[in-house]
Amino acid sequence: MTIRVLVSVRSVAEARLVATGGAHFIDLKEPGRGALGGLPLPVIRNIMAALRAQGCGLPVSATIGDVPMHALDDILQRVRAVGACGVDYVKVGINHTAGAAAVLDALAGCGLPVVPVFIADQGVDSAQWQRASGLGFAGLMVDTADKLAGSLLDALTQAQLAALVASARAAGVMVGLAGALRVADAGRLADLAPDFAGFRSAVCDGDRSGALVPSLLAGLLRALAAAQKPAPSATAAALAA
Repeated sequence: MTIRVLVSVRSVAEARLVATGGAHFIDLKEPGRGALGGLPLPVIRNIMAALRAQGCGLPVSATIGDVPMHALDDILQRVRAVGACGVDYVKVGINHTAGAAAVLDALAGCGLPVVPVFIADQGVDSAQWQRASGLGFAGLMVDTADKLAGSLLDALTQAQLAALVASARAAGVMVGLAGALRVADAGRLADLAPDFAGFRSAVCDGDRSGALVPSLLAGLLRALAAAQKPAPSATAAALAA
């Protein structure tokens, strides 16, 4: 299967760049406000209007911001507000803390296309992940909070990530991986084969708060495509010789 590329953007200009640059998902967030920093609602609405005006048909997600698990009312209020902006998916961070189960239950029943994003810095509760896989969510993601501590591939082992991907896929749920991923991670991502992988810093000038660079996005897409090419069979190799 082909890994689709999600790129996080913070403005109309960045969204337009990604929409024409070959990415498969557009994700709306403010990197300066944390791992899942939310954009102001007027900015989300402006971006959606601009994308519609240029005929962009790519799916668009948006985060609600970093909200603790105990603030369930605030989480649901933000989910409704972001969902009303017309995005295809609303992303909500799920921390490895008490209260996560109640949040997942409430999100599953909110009637909106929510994608829970499990924050992996302190590990991912595999039982909670498996449970979430059966709650009818539009998809599941794994991400990191501390982007300076390394990538998701440093936070969890390849075996742990493979088990999470396999669990979601067995339940028929779309699964994505993100968290300071780089071009050099293309090979390991290809082995894990999530439905999509999320990027920001890998396509920016400098760190994740820098400007998006079209040539870096193009290079990332090429690297992922190359990493996913099947190895030639012995017969094909012989014919090519």
